[in-house]
Amino acid sequence: MRMKRIAAASLVLLPIGALAQTTVAKLWPNGAPGSENWTQKEIESNTIAGFRRFRNVVDPSITGYLPFQTTATGAAAIVAPGGAFRVLAFDTEGTTIAEWLRQHGVAAFVLKYRLANTGTAESYTRADADAAGDPPPEIQAMAAADALRAIEIVRQRATEWRVDPAKIGIIGFSAGGYVALQTALHHTSANRPAFVGAIYASYMDAAKITVPDDAPPTFFLHAYNDPMSDSTPSLYLAWKAAAKPAELHSYADGGHAFGMPMRGRSTDNWIERFGDWLRYQKLLR
Repeated sequence: MRMKRIAAASLVLLPIGALAQTTVAKLWPNGAPGSENWTQKEIESNTIAGFRRFRNVVDPSITGYLPFQTTATGAAAIVAPGGAFRVLAFDTEGTTIAEWLRQHGVAAFVLKYRLANTGTAESYTRADADAAGDPPPEIQAMAAADALRAIEIVRQRATEWRVDPAKIGIIGFSAGGYVALQTALHHTSANRPAFVGAIYASYMDAAKITVPDDAPPTFFLHAYNDPMSDSTPSLYLAWKAAAKPAELHSYADGGHAFGMPMRGRSTDNWIERFGDWLRYQKLLR
C-alpha cells in the first residue's frame, strides 16, 4: 500500500512531457494577500458518487492537465469550479472539464481559490450554503484575485508548459462563473484572459457591470429553469451592446450545477458547443 501511495504521489512531480501530464503550482508561495492570518484547515470530502469537494481553502493553487506535445494547440484555460464560495466542486466542475480540454489539445488548470470559512463540521450541504446566504464580498474579491493570479502564473510559465501566452483564457461554473467574468471585467495587460466561458454564472447583476473596451470574447451558457443564473441573457446583451464578441446558449432543462455528468437532460452535451466555439476562436483543432 505504501509503495502505491508513493507511486501515485510521484505522478504529480513528473516533468512536462512524461506520462502523467499533470502539475501543481501554488499561486501565492509567500501567502495569499489579505488572508495571511487565516487559521482554518482545508477539508477534502467526497460526494456519494465519489466526486471530490474542498472547503476552507487558504492556500490557492492550480492543478494542470497538460496535453501531449503531438496534440497541443497552444491554448490554455483556467477552470474555476463553483460551490457558492464555500465549497469547490473540484471534480464535477473542475477535473472532468480539464480532462476533456486536455484530450482536445488545450492545457487546463483547475483553480483552487480561497473560500469562506465553513468550520470543522465533517459534512456541509447545499442547504447549509443556502442558509448562510450570499458570500461575503471580500471572499468574492479574493477568489477573483486568485483567478487573475492564475492567468499570470500560466502566462509567466508559458514556455515551460508549451502554452501560447496570447491564448490563455478561463472557464468558470456558478460561483466560478462569477470569478471568470470578474477577470473579463477587471484585469491588467498581464492577466487579461484571451477568452472566457461563463457557465451558469451566479451572483452577477448585469445592471451593475460596465463591459470594458478590451473585454475578451465570452461564451455564456445556462439552463432556462435555473434561477441562480437567470441574469445570463442580460449579461450577453451587455456584451452585445458594447459590441464585444459573445455567444449565448440557453437550454430548456438542466437546472443549476449540472456540470459534466450525463443526467438525461438537454444540457448533457453542452461541452461540445463550447468546443465548437473554441474552434471558431481558432483555439481547438
